[in-house]
Amino acid sequence: MITLRLDPNIEQAVANTAKNLGLTKSDLIRQSLLEYLGKIERQNAWEAGKDLFGKYSSGTSNLSTDRKSMLKQRIKAKRG
Repeated sequence: MITLRLDPNIEQAVANTAKNLGLTKSDLIRQSLLEYLGKIERQNAWEAGKDLFGKYSSGTSNLSTDRKSMLKQRIKAKRG
């Protein structure tokens, strides 16, 4: 059993939504929690960051394999 205190605006929104859907407030909150918990349980690292991956792409596809030689080239270019 959980007792929950809500901000009056949220409580009114829950009441209105429950009424519009023909549910009790408890049923609406229960279904909402189950849906939310299901989403966060299924989310993997890719899903969590997919909108960030590749956002600042360098256009170079071999950074992970050639990083050392690329760094050496940049250092030589600065010195040279």
